Amino acid sequence: MKFKIVSFTLLILLLLACEEKEKKVVSKEIVPEEPIVEEFGFTLNDYVVVRDTIHSGDTFGKLLEENNIGHFKVHEVTESIRDSFKLRDLQIGKPFTLLKSKKTPHQLYAFIYQPDNINYSVVEFKDSTVLAYNKRKPITIKRRTIASKITGSLSETLSKNGVDASMAFNLAKIYEYSIDFFKIQKDDQFGITFYERYINDSIYAGIDRMEASFFEHKGKKIYAFPYKLDSLVKKVDYYDEEGKGLKTMFLKAPLDYFRISSRFSPKRFHPVQMRWKAHKGTDYAAATGTPIKTTASGTVERTGYTAGNGNYVKVKHNSTYSTQYLHMSKILVRQGQHVQQGQIIGKVGSTGLATGPHVCYRFWKNGEQVDPLSQKLPNAEPMSEKHRQKYLIHIAPLKKELDSITKIQIK
Repeated sequence: MKFKIVSFTLLILLLLACEEKEKKVVSKEIVPEEPIVEEFGFTLNDYVVVRDTIHSGDTFGKLLEENNIGHFKVHEVTESIRDSFKLRDLQIGKPFTLLKSKKTPHQLYAFIYQPDNINYSVVEFKDSTVLAYNKRKPITIKRRTIASKITGSLSETLSKNGVDASMAFNLAKIYEYSIDFFKIQKDDQFGITFYERYINDSIYAGIDRMEASFFEHKGKKIYAFPYKLDSLVKKVDYYDEEGKGLKTMFLKAPLDYFRISSRFSPKRFHPVQMRWKAHKGTDYAAATGTPIKTTASGTVERTGYTAGNGNYVKVKHNSTYSTQYLHMSKILVRQGQHVQQGQIIGKVGSTGLATGPHVCYRFWKNGEQVDPLSQKLPNAEPMSEKHRQKYLIHIAPLKKELDSITKIQIK
């Protein structure tokens, strides 16, 4: 009996000892290690990091004066890095980072300026020297192909598909000669193969380029593939699935954003003269100051002012076509000047006989004023047969990919 009591007592003591030991282990405080943060080529854990943006009145010299740069003199620093770092390019609102020593008096070790989310400039203060250099964050390019029906606006549809809204502007520029994006409809379709930029393989940095696309509007499907006929030329033109250029001789309108307030008409009631007369132009309403573009390349035939037309510019494109732009608030070209298609030649206004800001766009064909919206306008120079065969081989897999994903994603 005594043996049993002793054994039971020892068992109780052993259990209490184990429980106490477990309590001690559990109550031991574990200090997590500080994660290593690396950016701009520095280990930020080694410094006091100050992040801010450029404010009105800030200059590089002023920012240095406000921070401890040790034995360095501001004037000597700015002079020594002038060729490597454009001091006057600091823009209000752009971010900068200061790396300072953790030891008092927290001497400045590096100034880092970011003009955008990819590029950055570094000024390092090392011992007795100052180093200045420009770098880019590591960029990864990722490829994607999507297809969708229009639901709402083009921008809204792209956003729903996880595509940056800037793609809407890119598509509008590509198809500006063949599609009026102010008239796109619900259930119109599009497909695009494109590349996107990512910083450090994770942070989205925008659209890089487009490789292929189609847009189906009112039952008509138009493909667009970027292609260079001359490898030495930087500019890329767009062609359809048959090798025909999407670019025409004329833009559809002299403004990027507008509404047609009055069309070409043989008989219209004039809102200022209060009588019926022919309106031999197309009125595009827009805010005062909106840029006006010449719809085709040519030579400025006349500029000036009349009581009816206000400030105007007339451009001769060739022996067949001329265009005129009326009611400008400002003329930006001179007579005899050669202008390129899409070049800004003036600003929207309401000079002359006008009830509000707009541009009256007039179009001549063989000396007769006609309605440009009813004309079948000439295309750009066609692709040669030699280039066409190479082009068709190049686009074949791209078109097949677009058509395949369309069947999957659009039902």
